Amino acid sequence: MTSFLRRALHGTAFAAALACALTGPLAQAQSPAASALPPVELFFSNPLLANAELSPSGRYLAALSGAAGRRDMLVVVDLQENKATPVAGYQNVDVLRFQWVNDDRLLFNVTDKQIGPGGNYMASGLYAVNRDGSALRQLANRRGDIVAEGGTQIGRHVLPWHTFMLGQRGAQDSDHVYVTSYNIDQNDEVESLSLLRLDTVTGRSQAVQRPGPIDSWLLDNAGEPRLGMYSTAGKTSVYYREPASGDWRTIAQYPTYSGSKEGFTPVGFGADGTLYVRAHAGKDAAALHTLDLATGKINPEGVVVMPGYDFDGALISRRGKLLGASIETDAPGIVWFDKDMQKIQQDVDKLLPGGVNLISVASRADAPWVLVRSVSDVRPLSFHLYHPASGRLNPIGSSRDGIDPARMGRQDPVRYKARDGREIPALLTVPAGATKNLPLVVMVHGGPYVRGNHWGWDPETQFLASRGYAVLEPDFRGSRGYGTAHFRAGWKQWGLAMQDDIADAARWAIAQGLADPKRICIAGASYGGYAALMGLVNDPDLYKCGINFVGVTDINLLYNGHWSFDSDMTDDWKNHGMPLMIGDQVKDAAQFKATSPIQQAAKITQPLLLAYGAVDRRVPLYHGNLFRDAVQAHNKQVDWVVYQDEGHGWTRPQNRFDFWKRVETFLGKHIGDSAAK
Repeated sequence: MTSFLRRALHGTAFAAALACALTGPLAQAQSPAASALPPVELFFSNPLLANAELSPSGRYLAALSGAAGRRDMLVVVDLQENKATPVAGYQNVDVLRFQWVNDDRLLFNVTDKQIGPGGNYMASGLYAVNRDGSALRQLANRRGDIVAEGGTQIGRHVLPWHTFMLGQRGAQDSDHVYVTSYNIDQNDEVESLSLLRLDTVTGRSQAVQRPGPIDSWLLDNAGEPRLGMYSTAGKTSVYYREPASGDWRTIAQYPTYSGSKEGFTPVGFGADGTLYVRAHAGKDAAALHTLDLATGKINPEGVVVMPGYDFDGALISRRGKLLGASIETDAPGIVWFDKDMQKIQQDVDKLLPGGVNLISVASRADAPWVLVRSVSDVRPLSFHLYHPASGRLNPIGSSRDGIDPARMGRQDPVRYKARDGREIPALLTVPAGATKNLPLVVMVHGGPYVRGNHWGWDPETQFLASRGYAVLEPDFRGSRGYGTAHFRAGWKQWGLAMQDDIADAARWAIAQGLADPKRICIAGASYGGYAALMGLVNDPDLYKCGINFVGVTDINLLYNGHWSFDSDMTDDWKNHGMPLMIGDQVKDAAQFKATSPIQQAAKITQPLLLAYGAVDRRVPLYHGNLFRDAVQAHNKQVDWVVYQDEGHGWTRPQNRFDFWKRVETFLGKHIGDSAAK
């Protein structure tokens, strides 16, 4: 724990326990010998400091504090008095998320991080508490009770379990917040979202009038509902609420998935009521634009334009003033419109060199502190407070302790040419002190129609690098973030051009002298797991082994179901998005068969590690079982593991530890140092 939090905690009754909790067991233990590999627990334990947020006035800091031996708790630090107070901590659940209601009160929800989805039968609930730990009230049910260390006040007005935090900054000038509530049909499907104005003291709520079904809401700069959206039958409608009358009107309609010129994504409102949107406006890359609310037309002149990169950030505002916007090119960053914030950014960067410093602000202009999240390729996320008036920088803490930056791999954005000439962006992580002829893991992101890779310390990548492996992560065609052409080039290309891009990444690494051509493994989860299997099918001489976790094994199975639980994919996506981007079951039947790992299983002879979650709602265990049976008929080098309580990924730390130890053993056997001899 940092000296700042130590000083803040000094003298409080809870100081000793909380100090130990914030520091974490790994920081208290003896440091491992320099020659010993950093243990898997350093990389895959739950964060010690998951999040921190300034109160509206900037005088108080709320943070999620985690440690082994107790549940994650919500802590508030009085920055003026240097005093920390644990305000919400429980015996049987962890505090999950929080937000400030006003300068005296917070809203939060909970979860159980010690069990996986298979054992979790309760929702996250909603609770409110004062910053001194008093006036705790349950606001929404979670199909069960929680046991608070200080006792819980349960009011008579408790909303149903399907009530959730909106996750947007409200007015913060009263005890009210806006929350969402599912509208569920007779088949237990979510039809739409209602918006409720909730009194966090009394528990009373009032629904905001809707223009019709809504599935996403946007508050304006003053924290009031101003925009609603609804997507159905492949079409998206956007509704605007007039500030004076409260009446709703339609300002736009466009196809949801085809990326029409009229389409846009609302980003936020300026203090003057201007709506900022993410739009292509006839260009290849999306930019931040303004939208004329009277005509529904996009202003063709971009506010933030990044050639070669799509804008996909958020507005950064104080109450009454737009300050800047977050961006992501090769790395995350902020474009400041405000000159004072530009100066603050320069000062912070001088104090914290060697990374990216992302600044957030309290809602009031007179707040004395700003919060800094520092991102680096060799250091886990850390938090600092900066005092612009004095130039003082106080460290808060790191999300993980015990990580030695000198032993982490440097991560660099690279570009390579695919076989058809398309330029493919990727991230390359090389083990500390290594340069040439390395064992290589080609890590394929899931989605696949997302931006898969983000510069910064990543536990999976750095764990592999700590074991001596170079890691190459391509954003193959179909990945978002690099313009429309790159995105659309991946439509209907599962196992085809998308797969070629991944193989061309490995060949590029060989040509650079970086990768040992005899020691390359392909790995990934979800779509990445599918690509790992198809890589072994298409390029058997390139990859020596494959790792597939929660991976698709047959495209048709995405359409046909075989879920033990309800799928988490929407009907609109399955009916309109998947046929457009993945393919049509009838028209593309031959292609689906040729690019099905199950259908092509006889071609896979390389060693395999397969891992699935028994309660996966996106790629059900049925995928894994069918493929395992098909490949084991002729391939005896198959390692198989099922995590009974897990879904689409590993939520329990124990399961993460177990899986990555298996990965370490598997890679060591097939492409590690022993395999090179």
